[in-house]
Amino acid sequence: MRMYLISDNVDTYTGMRLAGVDGVVIHSKKHLKQQLDKAIADKTIGIILITEKFSREFPEIVDDVKLNRRLPLIIEIPDRHGTGRKPNFITDYVNEAIGLKL
Repeated sequence: MRMYLISDNVDTYTGMRLAGVDGVVIHSKKHLKQQLDKAIADKTIGIILITEKFSREFPEIVDDVKLNRRLPLIIEIPDRHGTGRKPNFITDYVNEAIGLKL
């Protein structure tokens, strides 16, 4: 199985291409839906990397795939501008999950 990138940023796409990951750069909701459908139909794709910006802007499209399909796995990645998450989001997540302050 291989990975496939759906990005809104050319720099992220270029970096992933250098790492050997195919993908596309898109900028609209319509194109996001088209590319996700295309990637889902390709049975050689096991992981779809998608920039966090798309997950924040179009959660209904991304969440539909995450909740209703086992494969491909969707992984949200930050782009070159960084993540939209708080700096200590992992620690906060663990604290909330186990109820202990780390």
